[in-house]
Amino acid sequence: MGFPGTWMTESESMVYRVVPKCACSTIGQIMFYSDHGEFFDGDIHDSKDRMHKWSQDASQPLIEANVLGHRSYAFTCVRNPYTRILSSFFDKICGIQRNGRRYRGNLVPQIIQKYGIEVGGEDGKQEFDQIASFRRFLLFVRDTIRWRRPMEPDIHWSAMSGHISTFILNGGTYDSIFFTEKFNEGMQRVLDAVETPRPVDLAAIPRFNESEGHGPKRAHPVDAYFDDLSMHLMWEIYKRDFQLFRYDFENPANKMPLGEIDLAEVHAKLGD
Repeated sequence: MGFPGTWMTESESMVYRVVPKCACSTIGQIMFYSDHGEFFDGDIHDSKDRMHKWSQDASQPLIEANVLGHRSYAFTCVRNPYTRILSSFFDKICGIQRNGRRYRGNLVPQIIQKYGIEVGGEDGKQEFDQIASFRRFLLFVRDTIRWRRPMEPDIHWSAMSGHISTFILNGGTYDSIFFTEKFNEGMQRVLDAVETPRPVDLAAIPRFNESEGHGPKRAHPVDAYFDDLSMHLMWEIYKRDFQLFRYDFENPANKMPLGEIDLAEVHAKLGD
């Protein structure tokens, strides 16, 4: 199995387990900058060298040796499940991707047909009932996760705990898991714990939100999208995320965590 979704700086100063929709573009660019004193020109997900990624064959033995020996500081980042799934909907389902096409080819037409969702027309710019469409999308998400139909769950909406657990199950240990909602505080803790070839002034680093502008803007507050049924589905899909990462299930309007993450609990519960 190895360490899918794991990135490591070329200098091996730090190891990061990517969790989609949780500031991964910004974190990747900070890692790249900390080695090279410049940002990757483009979306960091497209980089093929100057940073180790599990998806690059040559990087795998280096990442594996590092993680199994716990030679570097290892971390990841989480986000409120309510805002994360909304972001996935507007970016991946309603939005046009970097290549100018819909995400995953026939995925969007398939769920338009099977679940009756709207996505804002051909370009994602037209008005539509965002709340009704999102709730239908959530049914689709539940079906992919619960029954793997009509397709396997996608990395952008599969549970964060699932991503994070593969690292632990295959022999890795996290030194830090921080909140997207307290990004500067969490990322600074990582930078303070490691020695990087180039200094990083976090206050001067731009935010690399690669999904911004892909799809329509969210027209309502977060809690407007979640009625009783939607919240029931959220609990069914993301119960472990809410519990382990201390997010407020009862109040979708509260994006902030209710407490600190207990790393020992995460390792115990996700390492089974």
